Parts: sequence; structure tokens; C-alpha cells
Amino acid sequence: MTHLSTPAATDPAATARETLDRATRRLLDLQLPSGAWKGELETNVTMDAEDMMLRVFLGIDTAETRDRTARWIRSQQRADGTWATFAGGPGDLSTTVEAWIALRMAGDKPTAEHMVAAREFVLTAGGLEQTRVFTRIWCALFGWWDWSELPAMPPELMYLGKHVPLNIYDWGCWARQTIVPLTVVCTLRPKRRMKWDLAELLTGTTPKSQRGGVPGAFNKLDKGLHLYHRHAIGPVRRNALRRAAEWIIARQEADGGWGGIQPPWVYSILALHALGYPLDHPVLRAGIDGLEGFVISEDTADGPVRRLEACQSPVWDTGLALNALLDAGVDPRDPALRRAADWLMAEQITVPGDWTEQRPKLPPGGWAFEYANDNYPDTDDSAIIVMGLRRVITTHGPVQEQAVSRGIAWTAGMQSKDGGWGAFDADNTSGWPAQLPFCDFGAVTDPPSADVTAHVVEMLAAVGRSRGARCQRGVQWLLDHQETDGSWFGRWGANHVYGTGAVVPALVAAGVSPKAGSIRAAVRWLEAHQNPDGGWGEDLRSYDDPAWIGRGDSTPSQTAWALMALVAAGELGTSLTRGVDYLANTQQSEGGWAEDRFTGTGFPGDFYIAYHLYRLIFPVWALGRAVQALHGGDRGDPTPRSSRPLRSSDTSRGPRVLLEVSEVATRESDQ
Repeated sequence: MTHLSTPAATDPAATARETLDRATRRLLDLQLPSGAWKGELETNVTMDAEDMMLRVFLGIDTAETRDRTARWIRSQQRADGTWATFAGGPGDLSTTVEAWIALRMAGDKPTAEHMVAAREFVLTAGGLEQTRVFTRIWCALFGWWDWSELPAMPPELMYLGKHVPLNIYDWGCWARQTIVPLTVVCTLRPKRRMKWDLAELLTGTTPKSQRGGVPGAFNKLDKGLHLYHRHAIGPVRRNALRRAAEWIIARQEADGGWGGIQPPWVYSILALHALGYPLDHPVLRAGIDGLEGFVISEDTADGPVRRLEACQSPVWDTGLALNALLDAGVDPRDPALRRAADWLMAEQITVPGDWTEQRPKLPPGGWAFEYANDNYPDTDDSAIIVMGLRRVITTHGPVQEQAVSRGIAWTAGMQSKDGGWGAFDADNTSGWPAQLPFCDFGAVTDPPSADVTAHVVEMLAAVGRSRGARCQRGVQWLLDHQETDGSWFGRWGANHVYGTGAVVPALVAAGVSPKAGSIRAAVRWLEAHQNPDGGWGEDLRSYDDPAWIGRGDSTPSQTAWALMALVAAGELGTSLTRGVDYLANTQQSEGGWAEDRFTGTGFPGDFYIAYHLYRLIFPVWALGRAVQALHGGDRGDPTPRSSRPLRSSDTSRGPRVLLEVSEVATRESDQ
């Protein structure tokens, strides 16, 4: 793709406007006929390796799926023989082991040059013994690891009430959905032996989970659970397995999956199969068939490849795109925005989910991230969607009003006791699950985070509730969680640039003065971390190594996050201009941007995401706000016009939903 040169005009507003216009046209061109937007959600090859292992284990693999998957995995191997968890990151032991196993299943000889290079890294990094528990579970399924040497996770967890430590609702929703089926798998211990072993990947060292990495009491608990496994009370265990199976089946989604994400989907299939469900049972058939909807197939110079998305993000992408286009100046009556609004209204979840364990009286009304995940709507999507949906002028006024009212009430009602918002659950802050030897990979709870809380605060301010108790408690939570350097940690995006880019606009929208010390500190941090090319970037290694905080190659999405914060803070000078110039200089001829780095976060330190639409949506959003500010429309009020709450007289710009919400919405949102 060719890049466009910076517009000849020296006026930064003109540069921003021309760059924005091209990007807006590109984003509109990418809308699906349904009205949604959906970009690829790219992760790493563990998705593809585990898909192959699942199919081999179930006996449903084919030469075609093996060949295409293996071709993709080989294409992602780095020059040093390893596979990483994100582009440009260091080699990862568990990812490399799983990729090596998948290629071995596909027929690659262990003596092949690329296999030898991977093996050498594995041995240098500690061997199979030092991989994560999930990798060794896969090895146990094929007889390469002893089930008794894995941490115990009994299905009797299903008996624990929600006030008992380590009950399943102590876990975050993604972990809960994975742990329940794994209690079945790790209890029944199914095995499908291969004709070859993994002896060449072993070093003879002590496995990681047995090296005292958790408090002694939990190591003793694990030993006790292993002892119980050998002497489990038959009826008690059988009933626990039955409860687990019923829980799993009750949470299967319309697309056949579980939670819309790969781990619980795959382990639920394995669990039910281990319990004796045949592959042609409707539940398993739907689950296996549904995975095909996550497959991306394409032709490459080396031949056709097959890769699996870990998740899909159409609701999130559409909500973000809607806000970006509105702030870019697209008419709220535009047919494209109306189609998007209609699609989002149809996606609203109006049935209870697992979140009712903590908020049993709260009426439903949120949105999920994926096409199908009714059990787990999330506050982040819901806040973003409410901000956009309320501003579109549709032909379904009453339905739209009800959707927005429900969304406000549900999202606000999910506030945690400390004033912040987690993504999927309220008050999901137990410290117990993370202490178990089993939990050596990824976040397992869902405590409030700065980025999610910021989006909810900005939404509440946008609907005229900046002075409400919920919004004010959210503002205080954000102020209390500012880092000493002036930034905010980013839980779901990389990293402090994402957190700061979300929080500053929210605080200003909620009434914090751009001159306040917290905002000034954030601006200083952003300006200090602007790259020489005018952009911003933060390497994902910042989650593990503080030396990387705010440092990394510039990317369009991260630059956009920083620009949104600067605009909100009223900083329209050199830093903003240089950031706009970076976007103008790197824009491609069709109006979009290239972005090789991953800037999304699944589990800090462990699992990362490249959202393929971030590189376009966020620049459109940031440039739209910058154009408004640079043209003087918002001088003295850095909150974009389109984000301000409508007044009752503003009937020409959108539905009158903000000051006329239902009694339930008002009660739930302002308490």
C-alpha cells in the first residue's frame, strides 16, 4: 500500500480534516450488509495448535485441516525457531511447545530444521516441565504427561455456595467457564495415546507448579485434593459431575459455543465427550460445527492456510465505529448509522446471565462482545454502545429509547462496591483463585479497571448524570487509581497509553477541569512519551517490565488514544499537531493504516490481541474530535459536541431518551 504525503496546507485543522475524510470513507466502506462492522481478532498460534489437537483427540481431523493449519503455524515461526504471544514479542515456551506438537501431528519430522530450532529453544527455556498447566493438560490427554502430576481441580467445586471461598463465581466469567469443564476433564482423565512421545522436549527439571510458587497452604490443599481423588465418595462425585455437565449445557450459546471464546468452548466439548456424550449428540454437534464460524481460510504464496480466531468482536467493533463516525461528523440520520443502530438494538441482551449472582434484582439490558454470548454481557461494550446509540436518529424512536434506558440502567447497576466497574461481573475481586497451583496462566478474576470504569463514567456524563452518585464514585475511583507518573493502567488495551487515553476524556466529560492536577499530570506523561515521529506506542512487555511503560514503536491506534486525551485536556498545540501529522504521514492510499503490533489485551502478561479495525476506528474517532476542537467549536469545552447530553429541546439531533428514562433506569443508575 502506498502512503499519502502530508497535505500541503500547514493548518493542522486542514491536515486533520483531509486525513479524517479519507479514513471515514474507508470505514464506511467496510460496513457489512447487516449494518455491523467486524475486523479480524488476531491472537497467536496456540488457537490453531489446540484446534488441531482437539480434532486429533476426537478423531475428526482431516488431511486438509492438518495441512492448512500446519502451513499457517509454520508461517508464524520466528527466525530464532520460536513462536511468540504477540508480534515482535519474545519467544514463548508454552506457545512454542504447542506449535511443535501440532506440527508433529501434521507430519513434520522432529529432525526438520524448523523443528530442531524450536526444540532447542524449548530445552533452553526449561523444557516441557516449565510450560503452563494448560499445555500439560493437552499433553496428558495424549499420554505424554501423568494426570496425577497436574494440579487438582475437583468437580465438587460445584457444591460450594457463592459465599464460600473458591466457589465458581469467585472466578472471572472466562475462567469460570473454563474451570468447570476442566474439573470434569481432570477428574475423568481421558487419554488417546499417540505412536510417538515428547521425550526430546523433557529436561528432567521439577515442574513449575511444584516448585513452591504459591503459598504452602495451597500446595498442601492440592496434595489433599489429589488424595481425595483416589478415595472420592462415589455418589458425591457422580452428582458433582452431573451438576457440572448441567451447568455447561445450560450455558451453550446459540452458535454452539460457550462464552464466544475458544478456551471454554474447547474444554466444554472435551468434558462432555469424556462424560460419554457421543459426537453426534446435538450439544456436541452444535459445538463442533460452531467452531467453523471462527475459522479464517485464505490462499497464500505457500498455499491455502487455516487459522482460528480466539473470539470475534462484531458488537464491540460496531459500537466503536458508530461513536467514531458520529464524532467524525457523519450525519446521525445517515443510512449507514441507522443500519448500525438497528443491528445493535437487535443484539441487546434482555435475559438474565451469570452476572445476576451478584446483582439479582438488576434488570437485564447490556450487550456482549460477540455475536452470541447472552450469558455474559459486559459493561465496556454496553457503555460504548449507549454513547453511540443515543445519538443516532432512527425510525424506531420508542424502541431506541427503551434500548438506551435499559442499557444505562444495567451498566450503571453493575458498579462494584469500591466505585469502579469490572467488565463482566460486579465485585469479582476474590484473591483466592489466583493462589491455586492450577492458575498459572492469565487473569482469573474481573476486578474494576481504569479503562472500563472510564468508559462507563463517560457514558453516564454523556446522558446527563455526571452529578449522580454512581458517576461521582466512578470519578473518585479513577482519581484514586492514577499512577504516580500521571498515567493510568490499561487492563484491556496496551497499556498505559490506552488507560490514559480512556480516563482523561471521561474525567473531563464528568466535570473535572482540564486544569486539574490529575489532568495536567496525564498530559505531561503523554507528552514525555511521544515518539520522535509524532506518534505514540507502548510495547506489550510493559505488563511485565516497567521499563517498557509508554515505550514502543508508534501505532495508529495508540496514537489515536493519546490524541483523544490531549483534545479532552484542551491541549491543541505542538503535541497534538505532531500526532495528527503522524497519522497523515502514515495513512495509506485507501484511507486506512497498517498496524503490525498488537495493541489489545486479553490477559495482561499472557494473552494479547490485534484487533484489525482498531487501526482505523480509533484514528477516525481521534481525528473527528481533533477537527471539532481545532475548528474552535469546542474551545473552552474540550468534550466533543456529539458526546454532550442532549437537552429536551434537542429533538432534531436524536431521540429524547436522556431525561426521560424509565423509573427503573433512574433508580438503578443513581443509587
